[in-house]
Amino acid sequence: MLQEALDDQIQSYSRANSLPLGQRLLQAGLINEDQLQKALDLHGNRGIRLGEAMVALGMMNETDLLPLIGNQLKFPWIRLKQGLVDPEVVQHIPRQVAEQIGCLALFKVHDELTVAMAEPQNLESVDLLEEVTGSTIRPVLSLRSSIERLLPRCYEEDFKVDAVTADLDETAIELKSDEVYFDTDSIQVLADGSPVINLVNYLIVQAVRQGASDIHIEPSQRSSLIRFRVDGRLREVLKPRRDLHPAVVSRIKVMAKLDIAEQRKSQDGRFHVRVDDREVDLRVSSLPTVLGEKVVMRILDRSAVTFDLDRLGVPEMQLKSLRRILRRPHGLVLVTGPTGSGKTTSLYSAVESIKHAGCNIVTVEDPVEYQLDLVNQVQVNTARQVTFASALRSILRQDPDIILVGEIRDAETAEIAVQAALTGHLVLSTLHTNDTASTVTRLRDMGIAPFKIAASLAGVVAQRLVRKICPKCRTTHYPSAEQAELVGYESVPNQPFKRGEGCSQCFDTGYIGRQGIYEVLAVDSAARDLINSDAPIDQFRQVLRAQGGSTLLEEARSLAENGVTTVEEAIRIALTD
Repeated sequence: MLQEALDDQIQSYSRANSLPLGQRLLQAGLINEDQLQKALDLHGNRGIRLGEAMVALGMMNETDLLPLIGNQLKFPWIRLKQGLVDPEVVQHIPRQVAEQIGCLALFKVHDELTVAMAEPQNLESVDLLEEVTGSTIRPVLSLRSSIERLLPRCYEEDFKVDAVTADLDETAIELKSDEVYFDTDSIQVLADGSPVINLVNYLIVQAVRQGASDIHIEPSQRSSLIRFRVDGRLREVLKPRRDLHPAVVSRIKVMAKLDIAEQRKSQDGRFHVRVDDREVDLRVSSLPTVLGEKVVMRILDRSAVTFDLDRLGVPEMQLKSLRRILRRPHGLVLVTGPTGSGKTTSLYSAVESIKHAGCNIVTVEDPVEYQLDLVNQVQVNTARQVTFASALRSILRQDPDIILVGEIRDAETAEIAVQAALTGHLVLSTLHTNDTASTVTRLRDMGIAPFKIAASLAGVVAQRLVRKICPKCRTTHYPSAEQAELVGYESVPNQPFKRGEGCSQCFDTGYIGRQGIYEVLAVDSAARDLINSDAPIDQFRQVLRAQGGSTLLEEARSLAENGVTTVEEAIRIALTD
């Protein structure tokens, strides 16, 4: 297995060009004259090789540099990773010799020992290794810095290859923040390349690649439980040893610049990483439990979301109604739904569709998830007494045209938002209600007078995210009589529906990806009359249908009929009564 892994990375190149390495890089356009001179200065001052100087200065990476040096020296090359080192074979070369020569034994096939060397062309070193090991040496090129970084770990007594993280490329994740300093007396010192750092990197990389929205790391009696939330559902990923849990939590706290010594209070932080050339923000929340601290990391991947109304999947009729609502010069527009239903994405998309240089848009959010151009974003900070209500009052003195309130959580915020809408501002916000019809009831419960609701409310958008059937394992089935009744059929339909059986591609869930369903109610004269008369919820649904709209359940049922989602998913997500 190690032989195959190495063969995948080792590449032989044709006859070397006679030009020096620096000139070849200049000719290839990989560096400029200034960069070459800086590398030459470092090369002369510190006595390190020119190529290593370029890597140290960030001008090139190993993947680009090694083929060029290998071509020049006529040697195969390898980019070292822990998973390529056989823990037993590495001991064939004494550590003192390995450090002196700058080499690392990788694996042995019959009598041939493959060794990564900083100077594979040095015949004296090769002869010494053959004498020490009694084997034929097969030298391959690697950077000295890579060998020196990995060598101490390979000679530790407990060195072994972790099957989970061995092939994780350490450059797959790059922490984009200032250097972090911490007291080594507070927690166990975690050296570079330790299993804990590898594990945390692995979790972040895999979560981003699998499209997870959250990473849950929680203590249990016998282990640490790690789960990803993918497509709205939690899925167990790993169960590391229980004794690793405090170190994993401490590592995440260090990355998020939280107080690692404080374990009795909840903390919130964030950090920025680059994963597979994608810029990703992670929001970190710690929570003390009886078994230890639980950590949840919310993944905010800008490349995985769109703030374009036309690409959110809103049906044409609802989209036209929503655009008419957003064209109003003033009024309150609410997006409703449970946590994780995409409300913030819809709000940002609405702002993106109506913003322009002649418009002053101010938001107050908790927290600011994505930064938008031409938008002034304010973050709630309760420690500094910046609440939704206090920030909203300040915003009204900033001559805004459009105000976005991240969430209406209390009566005070609701009252100020309504007043702002009544005084000539377009106010966008979110509210936790089941559907558009129950939004009016919720505002009444918060103490807003019906006449103010009728005068200020411009429209309501209720939304959910339904999981889509996995295309690889989709199969046919007929729903039960109970399921048919729950989604609104009078009898069991004759047509077959689709569902996913579960496969490796969808991690045995039967679903991959999600699609939004929307219910859009424009507050017209008929709706205002119902609000003022304290009408029941059913009458608001009649107004919705009179406008040509459909309910969330009807939208979900339509997707099930078209084979996009399942009847079970429609019931789980869209059944509101």
